[in-house]
Amino acid sequence: MGRLISRHRNCILFLCAALLAISARAADTIVLKNGRRIAALSVVEEGDKVKYLTSAGELSLPKSIVDHIEKGGAGGLAGTAGTAAANLAIAPPAMQPGDWGGSEEIEHAAVHDGAIDRVYIAKLEQEARSGTQRAGFSAAIAHHAAAWFELSRGDMGHALADARTAANYAPEEPLMLLNVAYLYLRRSEFKESLDYLDRARRFAPDNADVAKLAGWAYYGLNKLDQAVAEWKRALALRPDSEVQRALDKALADKQEEESYKENESSHFKLRYSGASEPALARDVLRTLEKHFSAIESELNYTPPDPIGVILYTQDAFTDITKAPAWAGALNDGRIRVPVQGLTAVDQELSRVLKHELTHSFITQKTRSACMAGRNCTNRAPTWIQEGVAQWMEGQRSGENASVLVQIYHEGQPIPLGQLEGSWMKMSGNTAHYSYAWSLATVEYIVQADGMGDVERILDRIGAGMATEAALREVLHSNYEDLMKSTAEYLRKTYVR
Repeated sequence: MGRLISRHRNCILFLCAALLAISARAADTIVLKNGRRIAALSVVEEGDKVKYLTSAGELSLPKSIVDHIEKGGAGGLAGTAGTAAANLAIAPPAMQPGDWGGSEEIEHAAVHDGAIDRVYIAKLEQEARSGTQRAGFSAAIAHHAAAWFELSRGDMGHALADARTAANYAPEEPLMLLNVAYLYLRRSEFKESLDYLDRARRFAPDNADVAKLAGWAYYGLNKLDQAVAEWKRALALRPDSEVQRALDKALADKQEEESYKENESSHFKLRYSGASEPALARDVLRTLEKHFSAIESELNYTPPDPIGVILYTQDAFTDITKAPAWAGALNDGRIRVPVQGLTAVDQELSRVLKHELTHSFITQKTRSACMAGRNCTNRAPTWIQEGVAQWMEGQRSGENASVLVQIYHEGQPIPLGQLEGSWMKMSGNTAHYSYAWSLATVEYIVQADGMGDVERILDRIGAGMATEAALREVLHSNYEDLMKSTAEYLRKTYVR
């Protein structure tokens, strides 16, 4: 994701506004009898169920465990932040296969009273290991329910783990494979998504959702021709307004870039609008090569793949990327930067390029194990990506420290676990808060024991370890411990 635009503005005001925006956002809230509150985009009661809409799709609860529903009230920090982090511009595949008799009973037994019943799921797993294909389906359904429950709370890592387990118990069931592919897309892990989509296509060659999700995966990999082909196939199989919008955008991308010029250097392939100065393009490549050497030294890693870079006019950047207004650049596999009006790289553009290049390093470093066929479940979460990128470009936490400490001690911080997924649908205020807390966390890690700890955390994530497990192994801290230590570091270092 791009670095924040207009950094010279008063970030403390943004952080204060973020608290107000987060706490005041309207949403429906389901209050369970055990006191747990679930934020949702909308809630309806149907028979003996309460159905609620989240970015993960439509979920349901038995009405017997619901105390009451608050319409249009404040959704609470954790719920709204999780929803913002989990948003994606595509709907998940259909969740209710009609030929699974008894699936609802299993889902309700696996997830009830606002929690996952791991004892019940373990019992189904034991039956599956020595039972029939039906027993395997039962275990798959239970893990499927757990995955979507976790996703509704913004817990991408555990959601993906449960979805993968569900697919292992039902390896020929297209829906289970599609679920995993969808979650990989949510994490921008496009190659991994395609692996599961290829498996799903073998069992369901005419499934429109397979083509729909494959289009997104190819688009994320900047393979526009394949994306267009998949989305055209999806539309031929089933009309879909989401696919039509995506297809229109991909065709616009192709048309925009057909007139672009090309240049390259040792580590970069650059495309730039004809409106850009050729001298600027050369200067961008020189600057990127300089930053490449610096980041290579800091992270002790050399990306094996050439890195794509595109220079846009401001209008083209806005039209093509659809990035939020607070983003000054974007890295979605290629570094995309608006450079209108520039004839050479100034200090601000240099910082933007170093920030975005850091994302490319981290992405390739944590995917290096994937290229060798190893477990790719846990790529670096967004908070690490953005924290390290800000640190590399020279940002520090001084002007935000007091407010961050106040937010922490008032018990209102967004948990780091909920900053793992995409931030693209966040409001500007929430994004400013998320950037500030991510920088503070990485700054604490680096100041405590050097960049080596960051490198070791990224290595473990690349090897398939969950982020929090990597933190425990390297820092001997979980998320809660790390947030507490970060707040204490900020207080001692900056607050007088």
